[in-house]
Amino acid sequence: MRTLLALLFAATAFAQDRYPIDWAKANPEIYQHFAKLISFDTTNPPGNETRAAEYVKAVLEANGIPAKLYALDPARANVVARIKGNGSKRPVMILGHLDTVGLQRDKWLTDPFVATRKDGYLYGRGANDDRDNLTSCLMTMILLKRSGVKLDRDVIFVAESGEESSPRFGIEYLVANHWPEIEAEYAIAEGGYVAWQNGKTPYVQVTTTEKVPRAIRLEAHGTAGHGSLPKEDNPVVHIASAVARFRQWQPPVRLNDTTRAYFERLATISGPEAKERYNHPTDTASQEWFLKHESESFSISRTSVSPTVITAGFKNNVIPSDAQAILDCRLLPDEDFDKFMATLKQVIDDPLVEVLPPNNEMRPFAPPSPIDSELFHALERTAKRLFPTAVTVPGMMTGASDLAQLRAKGVKAYGIGPLSEKGALGEAHIDNERVLEEGLYKLVQFHWYAVLDIAATK
Repeated sequence: MRTLLALLFAATAFAQDRYPIDWAKANPEIYQHFAKLISFDTTNPPGNETRAAEYVKAVLEANGIPAKLYALDPARANVVARIKGNGSKRPVMILGHLDTVGLQRDKWLTDPFVATRKDGYLYGRGANDDRDNLTSCLMTMILLKRSGVKLDRDVIFVAESGEESSPRFGIEYLVANHWPEIEAEYAIAEGGYVAWQNGKTPYVQVTTTEKVPRAIRLEAHGTAGHGSLPKEDNPVVHIASAVARFRQWQPPVRLNDTTRAYFERLATISGPEAKERYNHPTDTASQEWFLKHESESFSISRTSVSPTVITAGFKNNVIPSDAQAILDCRLLPDEDFDKFMATLKQVIDDPLVEVLPPNNEMRPFAPPSPIDSELFHALERTAKRLFPTAVTVPGMMTGASDLAQLRAKGVKAYGIGPLSEKGALGEAHIDNERVLEEGLYKLVQFHWYAVLDIAATK
């Protein structure tokens, strides 16, 4: 057995080292593509991703990689490219999205569409979500072709539109209409990160699953009237009372294989107090700590409910006839939605408040990808190569990504990301969005070595 393991390790190392890259020389090219992608205003809505898609396609083709545009809307194209292997194994897909969230320009200290270097960071809209990952995937394809890598698997690159709130133009369109062009055994996209704490990298998070977002609507109706005449069916009072229920109540703690392993592995690198919490994450004391100090750990422990919007009234002396609220619910991947809705009604316990399902369901329920797969182990090896002192921990995203649609099709899909001081979502969607410049370059290396490990002929 030891001899076999040694041979397997040697084969993996050979696949990685026989295609050496001078990363110091590669970094300016990486930055060039990153800066160019930052310059495209693809804020969604409206998206207008085709301009960026055409740039990606042109770069691929200039490097000898055939690429095609697929679009539900001509202004919102997706790019699909493939480098063929010998077919002995099923393909691996790497993907990034072309759109970004919107912004308020007056909140920015730099031009959001110019990649600005400052204090070791690169600033720009999409710097952390998802120009870094998109650039990394693009460069991985270029390096695979340029290096003449022999492959057992096809490597498919997808640059998609619509990830930020309109996946019907992107991944949903591709899955429904062009599945043969993107079908793969494995996929790598955004979602994880390399923890960067005081100049050290204690762990690397690779996401294997994500919570399922559902915006639940609450509606209350009553009798309109003069504000000087209180009414028992005042909808503002009933909506406020319903929302207040979630100050004290959250769904019960329920771990899965991913979150259980997440806490177990963090315990191995933590001090005594944190180790006790991670070893007993379901204890009340641990959950109270997480709620106050470690919100991600609290959220991944359960389906979560956060009231986010209340809409009621139009004049200070008029009791309105209706009021509404939105609950941002992030469900565990195996949550029974119908039972969850019934539980919400019981918790609210008010016949004047309707609990209504969402108008739009952008992400499907999908089982987690396994933490004992060939790709997860390849990502572990890659993390150890790049960050020797770090522990790889599987993670569950509290946000959402287009990997959900792929997992629902049976693809084993995983999320990685750059060096980060604030976690996977800490630098996303914020004013003055940024990514560590070194983190961008390391992310390209992460993609490169992981793809070689999983796809290169040994």
